[in-house]
Amino acid sequence: MTTPLNAIANARLQGQDGLYRLEITNGRFSGITAQPDNATTRDGELDAGGNLVTAPFVEPHIHLDAAMTAGAPRWNKSGTLFEGIECWSERKTTLSHQDVINRATQTLKLFAAHGIQYVRTHVDVTDPNLTALKAMLEVRENTAAFVDLQIVAFPQEGIWSFKNGRELMEEAVRLGADVVGGIPHFEFTRDYGAESVRWLMELAHKNDRLVDVHCDEIDDPESRFLEVLAAEALRLDYGSRVSASHTCAMGSYNDAYCSRLFRLLKKSGLRFLSMPTESLHLQGRFDSYPKRRGITRVPELLDAGLKVAFGQDSIRDPWYPMGNGNMLRTLDVGLHACHMLGMSRIDRSLELITDNGAAALDLDEYGLVEGMPARCVVLQGTTPYEVLLGQRPVLASVRDGQLLVRREASHPETGLML
Repeated sequence: MTTPLNAIANARLQGQDGLYRLEITNGRFSGITAQPDNATTRDGELDAGGNLVTAPFVEPHIHLDAAMTAGAPRWNKSGTLFEGIECWSERKTTLSHQDVINRATQTLKLFAAHGIQYVRTHVDVTDPNLTALKAMLEVRENTAAFVDLQIVAFPQEGIWSFKNGRELMEEAVRLGADVVGGIPHFEFTRDYGAESVRWLMELAHKNDRLVDVHCDEIDDPESRFLEVLAAEALRLDYGSRVSASHTCAMGSYNDAYCSRLFRLLKKSGLRFLSMPTESLHLQGRFDSYPKRRGITRVPELLDAGLKVAFGQDSIRDPWYPMGNGNMLRTLDVGLHACHMLGMSRIDRSLELITDNGAAALDLDEYGLVEGMPARCVVLQGTTPYEVLLGQRPVLASVRDGQLLVRREASHPETGLML
């Protein structure tokens, strides 16, 4: 059961001094005004307790069809992307409609408990029966009360390199996939990879769909499908609707090439999605020492004015055996790995799991603005710095004026025995 709210009081907002009151009418923010310190709340009002309130967390890149399958049918012993694909190919043969629904729903409930209200999931459509896709379409409807779910038609084993790959992608779009995906670096040849990008972009453009491509998820500095994707997005004037996921190879590109590439990226306006925990785990596996981190150039992309968001990628599946649904954990790891712990970066860091993810999902109604849906989370801390230090669960999650999640503030013990 959810609890309806009329207002949220004693809220801190990013970049603003003092406390604020957020009025709610008919499930939308009807007023956001400064208030006296520690105002008394009435029935139907949520007391934020002076904590930071932000728009809900966005999970822009997850694989719900594979969630909670780690170790089945076997563990990924090498820890590589490619063995993960092999393990999943074996597990995929045993999928059932209800199996996918149960695991995906369990994972989305875990996300909701951590303040995530927007999710984009990649669903493997290199299955002649499209079992996972059909199940996920049902999950999208069944979970709409607590999450907005976008579904990517994702060709895990390739479009050109998998039998009937193009036909399966077209059928997935016809059935209701929101986003067209791709994986050009996994196609058999570079020519296949480039052709797959051009084809999927045309498919999306023709059907008015968003695009999210697994792009250059490899340490190979010669894997350069990002330039193909950006050029196609620019040609079709589609850049703000196109996400490049991973782009790990960019971490291995030489600076002279990147100088030319960034000129194209800025013109195209692509969105970028980086999955730091998974990339740190999967990449660098063919290196001895020094080992590459395998993460794209996040600070450089941000400094170029491009939108970058962090995602979890996996929750206990053949590629990544960990994951707990807490976006603050992912953010913390990403800031460390990308050398982004300067205070100016930390002050803006929550954008990586909120606003920038919303931009990638092309959300037109998102944010703490009068007239927008009354959706937000109450964090534990008064500043982004405090929130990151604690990485504690959200105190509350509000959706369309309804209280979805409420918990008491936690204060970790020091553990000292003096």
